[in-house]
Amino acid sequence: MRTSKSVRRSFLKGTFAGAAVAGAAALPVTAVAAPGGPQAEKKIVTLPGAPLTPASLFSPATQIGNLLFLSGSGAVDPKTHKVVPGPIGNQVKQCLDNLKAVLEAAGSSVEKVLKCNVYLTDIADFQAMNQAYHTFFSSNPPARTTVAVKDLPGGSPVEIECIASV
Repeated sequence: MRTSKSVRRSFLKGTFAGAAVAGAAALPVTAVAAPGGPQAEKKIVTLPGAPLTPASLFSPATQIGNLLFLSGSGAVDPKTHKVVPGPIGNQVKQCLDNLKAVLEAAGSSVEKVLKCNVYLTDIADFQAMNQAYHTFFSSNPPARTTVAVKDLPGGSPVEIECIASV
């Protein structure tokens, strides 16, 4: 079935207008400039005293406009560079503490986290992960996805990444 562009456009305009009336909220995001105009610049965020080197495989976080994208953090203690001993709640707390340090280095905070992705090597750890996660985001928790994966780098049983505003 073919429809004219004007019919589609009027339907879409009505749909978006209806969403606004129904109470949908929008996050202000820096607009993209017109071609040839100034663009929002990507900024690399690192922890104080831990600059990127040519051997670095990834950035702890990147920022563009008011959005901050944090790389996944495993349950590795930054002092010993080893996975903290279990139970899974301790390891989830370490992941979140690692993310918090990067958030703060970027001028953001736990309260500004919009979305988390949690990767577990054993989905049976979901309840215990959820309890530890809830202590970190006790009110107004961000959106979240949790998936089971076969393995994670460095032998960590959990990895968490997030998107936040600055």
